[in-house]
Amino acid sequence: MTYTIKEIFYTLQGEGIRVGRPAVFCRFAGCNLWSGAERDRKRATCKFCDTDFIGTDGVNGGKYQDALSIATVVNSLWPTHAEHKYVVLTGGEPLLQVNSDLVKALHDFDFEVAVETNGTITVPSGIDWVTVSPKSLETWIHREGSELKLIFPQPNISPSQAEKSDFSHYLIQPMDGQNLFKNTEAAIKYCQQHPLWRLSLQTHKMINIR
Repeated sequence: MTYTIKEIFYTLQGEGIRVGRPAVFCRFAGCNLWSGAERDRKRATCKFCDTDFIGTDGVNGGKYQDALSIATVVNSLWPTHAEHKYVVLTGGEPLLQVNSDLVKALHDFDFEVAVETNGTITVPSGIDWVTVSPKSLETWIHREGSELKLIFPQPNISPSQAEKSDFSHYLIQPMDGQNLFKNTEAAIKYCQQHPLWRLSLQTHKMINIR
């Protein structure tokens, strides 16, 4: 299988329960809810994506012919002799490409494997940490995992609808854009009124890292 990778880089996790944790991010090209082109945004299922996942022009991006090649690059970015290896498979929608071969190859290098998905595809077995960020009830299939990260507010799914699922952690993340301040205030208020939910902020943008 050929994998199409936008970029692979070492950073800190910027969102969710594991915010601040060192991680190698492996971003896959392509998504099934938006083409990534601005001309298609208005008619896409996900209209508010803030990530460039088109092509292979990022750092360590390219066409990888096998899972071992990806795992080798991921491993090369981890600090020498450091433990607690952690890789985040993201996109776009990574589960369009991620398979058991890749998960095994990363495990063979002793990485804990996380995935960030929109929940439209069933997660393959073996992944250690599953973050689901659904964009509509109609397309949301995988409804269990480690954390549910709901962008808020959005028209196609509400927190009360989203909590009818099976996750260890429930997070609300204010939608970025021109209404970020207003959305953040609303998210704070919602979390205060509904303690099941915790606030997730995009801290990587605040401290200016990738």
